Amino acid sequence: MTIPTSTRLADGRELIYFDDGATAHSHTAVDTRPLDPRSGDNTGELRFDALTGDWVAIAAHRQTRTYLPPADQCPLCPTTGANLSEIPDSGYDVAVFENRFPSLGPAVGLVPENPTWGTKGRAFGRCEVVAFTPEHTGSFGGLSTERARTVIDAWAHRTEALSALPGIKQVFPFENRGQDIGVTLHHPHGQIYAYSYVPPRSAVMAAAALSHLQASGGRETLLGTIVAQESESGERMIAQGEYFSAYVPFAAHMPLEIHITPHRHVPDFAALNDAERDELAAMYLDVLRRLDNLYGTPTPYISAWHQAPLDSLLRPAGRFHLELTSPRRAADKLKFLAGSEAAMGAFINDTTPEQTAAVLRATSAEPRPAATAATASAQKAAIS
Repeated sequence: MTIPTSTRLADGRELIYFDDGATAHSHTAVDTRPLDPRSGDNTGELRFDALTGDWVAIAAHRQTRTYLPPADQCPLCPTTGANLSEIPDSGYDVAVFENRFPSLGPAVGLVPENPTWGTKGRAFGRCEVVAFTPEHTGSFGGLSTERARTVIDAWAHRTEALSALPGIKQVFPFENRGQDIGVTLHHPHGQIYAYSYVPPRSAVMAAAALSHLQASGGRETLLGTIVAQESESGERMIAQGEYFSAYVPFAAHMPLEIHITPHRHVPDFAALNDAERDELAAMYLDVLRRLDNLYGTPTPYISAWHQAPLDSLLRPAGRFHLELTSPRRAADKLKFLAGSEAAMGAFINDTTPEQTAAVLRATSAEPRPAATAATASAQKAAIS
C-alpha cells in the first residue's frame, strides 16, 4: 500500500507526497518562498440560484491564478534553483496539495439552511491539485501501471480524508486534459473538489439511483443493473475484467464517452480493495490509450470520477464510477455545447454509441505511437 508523507508549504497549505510502492522516501525539502500565511477568512462566496435550486460559487480571486506558464516556470515541476515551485522537493512520484487559488475553501462548514432568493454564504469546501508525475510533458495515459496505481491510492486517501471534514457533502476527483477543455497548466495533473453541498448533476444521479433502489425493494442498484445489461448486450462494451467493465453508455451524451463501472457496489475510491485498485489502474490506462490512439493528435477529455454523496439517505444507492467524455467528434472537429445543450441541457449526439464503441474496441491500447497522416485520415473517416 502506498505510504503518504505530509508536509506544509510556506503559507501553511498541506502537501502530501505519495511514493510508488510500499516504502516512503525522505521528503525533507522546505518551501522557502516568501508567501503570506493563508487564512480561512479568504474563503469565497456561495450564492443560491432560486430559479434552479443550485449553489453558485463566486470566486473572483481566481482571476489572478497561473495561466499556461512556460515549462521553466511550471508550478507542478520539482523545485530547482531557478524555479521555486509548489512542490519543494527535487523529485517525487505523485504529489497532492491544497490549491493556492481555490474555488472552494479553505474554510469548511455548513451552507445556509432553507435558502431563498438573495441567500448567500461562505464557499466552504476544499480544492486540491494532484500532480501525476514530476515530468512536465506527457499525460496520464503515458504513466506506468505502477504509477497509475499510486494515483488511485492518492485519490482513495484524499477521498477518505476530505469526506471526514465538517460539512463536506461530496468529494469529486477529476482531470481536465487539453487546451480545448480549458486547462491552465500543461503539466499532467488533476484536481479534487470537496463540496459543502451536493452538486446539481450528482443530485440528479443520486435521485435516480435512490428511486431505482426503492422501486426494487432494496434488491437492485441502478448502476448494477445498467452494467449487467451492458454486459449482456456487449455491443457497446470496450473492455471487461473481473472487477470492472468499460463501455460506451446506451444514451451517451458526447461524441466520445466511456464509463468504467465496478461490478461490486462500492461508494468511492476508499472502499476499493487492493485487487480492484490493481485492475482499475490497468483498465483506466487501456481506455485512455485507446482514446489517444483514435487520431493523430492527443484527445482532449474530462475524466470525472463520480462518488456517492455523503448524505445518509442518498449514499446507500450511489455507486462509484468513471464518466470519461470528450467533445472531439472528428480529427479536426469539436462539439460545442450551444443552444440545446448549454441552455436546455438537452443533448444531441452526432455519433451512435455502438459505432463509437466498435471503433474504440478496434483501436490500439498500447502507449500512443506517432500517428501517420494515412492512419489519422482512416480513423477520422471511421468515427465521423
